[in-house]
Amino acid sequence: MIVPFDTEPEGEELEQEEKELEKHGLHFELSRRRFMQTAGVISAGVAVGAHNAGAAETPGSKTQAITLKVNGQSKALSLDARTSLLDALRESMELTGTKKGCDHGQCGACTVLIDGRRVNSCLTLAFAAEGSEITTIEGLATHSDPKDASELHPVQAAFLEHDGYQCGYCTPGQICSAVAAVEEHKRGDLSIVSFHTGKVDHPEMTDDEVRERMSGNICRCGAYPNIVAAVRAVSGASA
Repeated sequence: MIVPFDTEPEGEELEQEEKELEKHGLHFELSRRRFMQTAGVISAGVAVGAHNAGAAETPGSKTQAITLKVNGQSKALSLDARTSLLDALRESMELTGTKKGCDHGQCGACTVLIDGRRVNSCLTLAFAAEGSEITTIEGLATHSDPKDASELHPVQAAFLEHDGYQCGYCTPGQICSAVAAVEEHKRGDLSIVSFHTGKVDHPEMTDDEVRERMSGNICRCGAYPNIVAAVRAVSGASA
């Protein structure tokens, strides 16, 4: 006799049923039922224990003092040690020009400059950037409140001139990355395209060079041709 799970017998009725199962040789059903009963008790105990352990081990948010130098100005903050540079900039310093895209270091929307080197701020701990010069999109212009293109960084002006954006969400990261890419080219840094073409002595910033050097920045609108044109214009490459 098999009883549905939602009407399991109890007490004397359960004892009588077990005797009936043994009498008719239904040891499998008896073992299954005892296993389910035991497993249910153990699972309930584990669940309660895990909940209590989690509650006991969850610490309060612990913050530490940190000073970040961003766009030439130092600011003292109190941050959780796990805070990313991206969140520190956006949430604690209200520098929202740096965008949160994928939050996995794959799209480049959060690109900023640390000591002139481009980094994904979503993958950089704020505490790892302490003591460095951090530059965001807000700090590139030559004037704090630019009124025309002459007061912008040359890369910003080139993006405007060549319409290197559409929705604009990725643009701050694109521009910061382009600033570093142009400087890397001036230093003579090479890309994989340089080696493939054999032009390893100050290669020209061709379309392929720009695409490779800017490949870490995604534009979901597809404004790549204009972005390439803007970067080439700043680097002084011939058309």
